[in-house]
Amino acid sequence: MPPLSLATRRAFIGGAGAIAAASLSPAEAAATRQYSRRTIDLVGRSLVIDMLAPIFMGDTPDLYDKALTPAKLEAFKASGVTAFHNSVGFNGPDSYADVLTFLSAWSGFIGRNSDSFLLVDQAADIDRAKAQGKIAVIHGVQNADHFRTVDDVKAFYDLGQRASQLTYNRQNLLGSGSTERIDGGVTDYGAQIIQKMNEVGMLIDVSHSGDRTTLDAIELSKGPIAVTHSNCRALNDHPRLKTDEAIRKLAAKGGVMGITAVRNFVSAKEPTTVEHIVDHIDHVAKLVGFEHVGVGSDSDLYGYDKLPDAVVKEMRSHYKASYAFRDKLDTDGYDHPRRIYDLTEAMIRRGYSDANIQAVLGGNFRRLLGQVWKAPT
Repeated sequence: MPPLSLATRRAFIGGAGAIAAASLSPAEAAATRQYSRRTIDLVGRSLVIDMLAPIFMGDTPDLYDKALTPAKLEAFKASGVTAFHNSVGFNGPDSYADVLTFLSAWSGFIGRNSDSFLLVDQAADIDRAKAQGKIAVIHGVQNADHFRTVDDVKAFYDLGQRASQLTYNRQNLLGSGSTERIDGGVTDYGAQIIQKMNEVGMLIDVSHSGDRTTLDAIELSKGPIAVTHSNCRALNDHPRLKTDEAIRKLAAKGGVMGITAVRNFVSAKEPTTVEHIVDHIDHVAKLVGFEHVGVGSDSDLYGYDKLPDAVVKEMRSHYKASYAFRDKLDTDGYDHPRRIYDLTEAMIRRGYSDANIQAVLGGNFRRLLGQVWKAPT
């Protein structure tokens, strides 16, 4: 999602729940798909962590409960995903208030629906959600404009935020985004924020950061960080993707990279399919090992192409031409609630072992989150 203010989101959603109405039911999504016994068993016994997966893409706090229709709840339970990193972007002078609203609204939603959802505080909560058949939700933010001071890092951690990107696509007080003309790297203030995030145990994410800022963040952090949702520039020359140098240094520090399914990040050519997503998994695995790659879909369960045209038009308007959007935003075969099964089938076709598939599906991010997160004090 683009880093829009809550007011802007309300303006283009219009309060009518159009997004929820536009989605397919899980029965429609899965009607023509059959999966192998190995795939079903693998997903069933795995901790599946999608490290960028908004619960309801575009909906505002006043629509969260309305969006949770019986069909949507069924889709979450049938998706095979254990934990969703529910993260969107905010920027500008209203970010502090907007993020407070975002976190409190989602915490309230999860509390009111605690029979089905579980708010993640520590990594063990993901294990608990799996055991209880619940949907784990990780609070995240795709920017750091809401950190007005260094002390705000702990304040937001105490409110439940467990991951934060340092920058979105543009320059902020911490560093440069991926589509800035010049990347000056992490600023002095950014270094202070990184130090504080290490101290409190908040996961550092550089998915949208520029090349220099990404490398600086990896070096400055005392522990491992994440690229929750990006792909490999070696396979697709796009400014939002990560260089082999960055991937190697991320892995050397113990970090994990989630592979995204946004079409223009997956491939610059048509057709763009699930097989091309696995190409990026393959590249990271061959470069640094299977233990450093995971899943970061960068969409809700239904994808972007089912959103109302007005929503997509508004969203696209917030990105530079270098994003190279095409007519479709979703990758073929990865645009429905049970997409994780299609990804698993594709990894099986590549000859991946069960252990490596389980590591990609969530084992690697589970290890990283267990290492980084600390109990609030």
